[in-house]
Amino acid sequence: MIEPYLPIGEYGPYPERLRQQFEGVIWRFKTGGQWREMPTEFGAWSTVHNRFRQWRDSGVFEAIMEGLVTEAAKRGEVDLSLVSIDSTTVRAHHDAAGMHMDEDVLTALEKAAAETEKARSKGATATDKPDRRPKAIPGGKNDGASGADENSG
Repeated sequence: MIEPYLPIGEYGPYPERLRQQFEGVIWRFKTGGQWREMPTEFGAWSTVHNRFRQWRDSGVFEAIMEGLVTEAAKRGEVDLSLVSIDSTTVRAHHDAAGMHMDEDVLTALEKAAAETEKARSKGATATDKPDRRPKAIPGGKNDGASGADENSG
């Protein structure tokens, strides 16, 4: 699902190395480990870190997130009942935080929210369907929360 979003340049790494490097980035944020602690199966930690920085700066992760949310919305798999809002940190508008979404993504999310609210107003809840598990929605762009600043590694 993520392959179309990973940039493969004319002189860049081979696709199998891209997969290793992407998995290395996932490992780093999944485990919370330092870049230097990365297992060698993902390649040299410095190479993976540099690739992460290139992808971060070029918006690859935002494109992946928007693409996956859009695909989930098309399938009707977006469940906004798990969205949690803490009013001490939420700004008035998503643009105030520097988050930018494509119009298609925003429209799909608004449609899913309206459908969920409509179903809820008719008395339907997530507990009415015991075999259906709600799915989480990935967060938006938050430059300060990436956990990978220049000094992390």
